[in-house]
Amino acid sequence: MSIFTFSTAATISPLFSTSPRSLFSPLKFSHTYPAKFHRNEWHRVLSESRTQPLIANSLLSDKFPTVGARSTGSIPPSQLIEVVQTAAQTGAKVVMEAVNKPRNITYKGLTDLVTETDKMSESAILEVVKKNFEDHLILGEEGGVIGDAASDYLWCIDPLDGTTNFAHGYPSFAVSVGVLYRGNPAAAAVVEFVGGPMCWNTRLFSATAGGGAFCNGQRIHVSSANQVEQSLLVTGFGYDHDDAWATNIDLFKEFTDVSRGVRRLGAAAVDMCHVALGIVEAYWEYRLKPWDMAAGVLMVEEAGGTVSRMDGGKFCVFDRSVLVSNGLLHAKLLERIGPATEKLKNKGIDFSLWYKPENYRADV
Repeated sequence: MSIFTFSTAATISPLFSTSPRSLFSPLKFSHTYPAKFHRNEWHRVLSESRTQPLIANSLLSDKFPTVGARSTGSIPPSQLIEVVQTAAQTGAKVVMEAVNKPRNITYKGLTDLVTETDKMSESAILEVVKKNFEDHLILGEEGGVIGDAASDYLWCIDPLDGTTNFAHGYPSFAVSVGVLYRGNPAAAAVVEFVGGPMCWNTRLFSATAGGGAFCNGQRIHVSSANQVEQSLLVTGFGYDHDDAWATNIDLFKEFTDVSRGVRRLGAAAVDMCHVALGIVEAYWEYRLKPWDMAAGVLMVEEAGGTVSRMDGGKFCVFDRSVLVSNGLLHAKLLERIGPATEKLKNKGIDFSLWYKPENYRADV
């Protein structure tokens, strides 16, 4: 993830780009961040299908609403996923060309390499998307929002998830591309870099809403572990060492005591793909952005897992917390994670929706 700012005029600040990234004019968000970014001017719309029954007290229920889109609109799923995969793989080629380049030992050198690779990867991805769907809306980690806000489709692009790992040559980073249809994940692809220096390789995760999840073309499924004591868990921490960070440190300690272990790998899209692959049982984190989550949450759900907010509520990609699991452990994990998150909310920590492009229609 990269750190960036938004201007007080609520437009994307020059930190994203000092020159136009496309023929589209920049769009606006509804508020600035971090000053209560997008404070509920977005209107909730109840989903009508593709949901499981939701018991009033979600912390006591093992059934949670699905997050995937009910349809892919006018674009067939096969066409949409083909472009999503091509976009992710095109960005991954850029990253692969850079991954073995010599690193300058200075911090500035590492930062420069990562920044250049981020931008080049995103530029390559954008070229693929705009070539196929020039009227779609795009939210990129580096370039902000471009395109037509009237579009039903929103592409959430992380051109290099796990930038610190990439800079150190540590094998936990990826290119993540997810496309939403009316606010819900419709198709996703994550290219994970595996191996390490001298033996880099990639594997492709993909999913469509209602069509299952795959790794290198083979169907994947979450694990069948039904006891926390038998589980391997994953979490993540943001850059700000604030109340949410401290709360998750406590959760890290608690689950380390009662599980087979808790890992912190540093790339949200990779972590969620590992849940979908069935090699870990759950992942949670506060304050991720839409481009961090859009692909991964669909991957988990289509692999048979469960997705919610960390308070147990219905999740959307503009939320500030996420918990994904194999489903069997979800309610058990929420017995600890839910109350901890409620304490943060009671302290006044902002959990309102954020990074939703202004005027974008989201039926979630």
